[in-house]
Amino acid sequence: MLTLKRVLIATLCGFIFGIICMLLASSNSEITLLQRWMIIVGRTMLGFTIGISALRLVWWQHGLVLGFITSIPMALPLLDNIGIMVGTLVMGLVYGFLTELITSIVFKARPVGTKKAG
Repeated sequence: MLTLKRVLIATLCGFIFGIICMLLASSNSEITLLQRWMIIVGRTMLGFTIGISALRLVWWQHGLVLGFITSIPMALPLLDNIGIMVGTLVMGLVYGFLTELITSIVFKARPVGTKKAG
């Protein structure tokens, strides 16, 4: 069962990480306005997905799995540049882990019915 606190915190984290991700991506090369918005929306959706997910995994595994899965649609168009594609997937893992860390550990907004790791 989900809580509004969890959904809001995770979505806000995703949005903030989307802004950070977009700024990092635009610092190395020129990206279009559409690509900038796609990065922000993609990472915000990562946060929202973490917030509503009912997967029964330890918090850090939950963040890694959903971070990877939600990064696949952003990585697939980059098949011609393997380095950037892999970077997108790796950063999805990082942002998923951090979103879940902030949501579950810092703000203690765990999904109802889950246990602490350890």
